[in-house]
Amino acid sequence: MNLERVSYKGWENCLKLGNGKVELVVTTDVGPRILLFGFAGGQNLFKNYEEQMGRTGGDQWRLYGGHRLWHAPEDATRTYWPDNGPVSHAWDGTTLKLTQPVEVTTGLVKELEITILETEPAVKILHRMINNNLWDVELAPWAATVLNQGGRLIIPQEPYRPHPEYLLPARPLVLWHYTDMSDPRWTWGKKYIQLRQEPGASTKQKLGLINTLEWAVCTLGEDLFIKRYPYQRGATYADMGCNTEIFTNGDMVELETLGPLTKIPAAGGSVEHTEGWYLARARVGEDEAEVEAKVLPLVLATDNLWEEWR
Repeated sequence: MNLERVSYKGWENCLKLGNGKVELVVTTDVGPRILLFGFAGGQNLFKNYEEQMGRTGGDQWRLYGGHRLWHAPEDATRTYWPDNGPVSHAWDGTTLKLTQPVEVTTGLVKELEITILETEPAVKILHRMINNNLWDVELAPWAATVLNQGGRLIIPQEPYRPHPEYLLPARPLVLWHYTDMSDPRWTWGKKYIQLRQEPGASTKQKLGLINTLEWAVCTLGEDLFIKRYPYQRGATYADMGCNTEIFTNGDMVELETLGPLTKIPAAGGSVEHTEGWYLARARVGEDEAEVEAKVLPLVLATDNLWEEWR
């Protein structure tokens, strides 16, 4: 594994982490943010907002792109703390930890711990929220990955169970006011829900759900980004019960995962949320039989490692 200091799109204090198979870039000038992720020497799967690259300071929240840590439920005042200042970092030869200063308006500290495997195209991302207030705070850790134009998200449906053998509902499906289920970017299948990014699209789409199968995929060209994340049975989730939320507009498609709503103790209490990232190569169409044949075996191949990490 290799960590080197690099400049990236106007930010001079960036770190590049790689193992010869995959690589990622973070900046310590703002954040914490992961700005690049992909195969070594390959395309960046993450969307970067070029007009915001290299900028620092100011009170306006900037999307920047890439991967970030938020807290839910979403609130215009609390959630959109502008992460426009520097973060500290520590590297122990295996894990890179990024720590944000205390958010003035919330009393919270965000941390990312990034561990890349020595020989596999796999990365563990540990998200941590620390409560520095003198009172308890209830929130859900919320990890959001902004993926590049042309990407398509694939979310597994719950396994089919026949009526009347199974009478109870399988999971909530949560819609936003601007969700249009007739939009052609959606593919509603028996086994998968798919959301395709369309460059220049004039409207936005969003969907939330509980995903007990603990995986989602973004396909971009021949690259597959597999994300694993936990579901805690019996826990309470934000946004009417969601551990998965997907969003798209004319610029990008976003894959968001949430931990349960948690009361974080005052004066240093914390909550954590883990994701496993894996890369593979396969060109996959929207046909469900093709998804089943090409994507599902690659997801199942991550089961053992995910069991260690989760």
